[in-house]
Amino acid sequence: MPNTLDKSFLSRSVWKADLFKGKVVFVTGGAGTICRVQVEAMVLLGAKAAILGRNLEKTEKAAQEIGQLSDEAGSVLGIGQIDVRNVGDLKKAVERTVQEFGRIDYVIAGAAGNFIADITNLSAKAFQSVVAIDLLGSYNTVKAALPELAKTKGSILFVSATLHYTGTPFQAHVSAAKAGVDALSNVLAVELGPLGIRCNCVAPGAIANTEGMSRLSNGVSLKDVEAKVPLQRSGTTEDIAHATIYLFSPAASYVTGHVQVVDGGAWHLGNLMGTAGYPLLLKKQQKIGAKL
Repeated sequence: MPNTLDKSFLSRSVWKADLFKGKVVFVTGGAGTICRVQVEAMVLLGAKAAILGRNLEKTEKAAQEIGQLSDEAGSVLGIGQIDVRNVGDLKKAVERTVQEFGRIDYVIAGAAGNFIADITNLSAKAFQSVVAIDLLGSYNTVKAALPELAKTKGSILFVSATLHYTGTPFQAHVSAAKAGVDALSNVLAVELGPLGIRCNCVAPGAIANTEGMSRLSNGVSLKDVEAKVPLQRSGTTEDIAHATIYLFSPAASYVTGHVQVVDGGAWHLGNLMGTAGYPLLLKKQQKIGAKL
């Protein structure tokens, strides 16, 4: 897909050019809709980037496209065939990144899996798969990159969610995983703080034109989604990019162990999955005694 951001981002945003000049960001899920725009913004502000993904062709193509935003050739490295559930894959990706760019300053743990299923239709294997990608994958990402982050006194950002703030139907798997991610971030902020490493989360709400939005809207129109948001609009991937820049920037040098929610205030009202069509939609899909 084409880049969401372009050079005009530099003139219309509050961030100074070359904010991340000489820095390197290491990103799992970097070809996905939200994480890709996080990378685009970082590259526009001078960073070099390594993006990781399962699909080799998709990851390398995304890296080539994002690289066009940089004034320096070879600024974005695409590393495909990476399974975040395998810490060995991530270790090799870290080694390749350091070989290419010499360092890692920032880590975005954004690889994730999601689908709609209530517990009667959610197998133990499916639950385990999402927890393994979202939670174990986040842990493995930090574990593999930690030696490099210690050298640069770097910063970690987990991509979380707001689903677990309330009891969200059809999202037991992701809610459990993201609650774990938040807890992991809190602990790492404490453990890694003495090493000079900061650790935070960004929690997107309803972000328009993303894979998550299309999967989780349950057929609800964009207009109805926005009506449930106090700020009366859906979020954009650029909103998440701005939060990312802030948390990695010197402006946040005393911020760690924080979850930055970017949802227009929506979670305070309970999320859409818990209100739209409840409980009729849930009852229609429930199958007691379904396959384990």
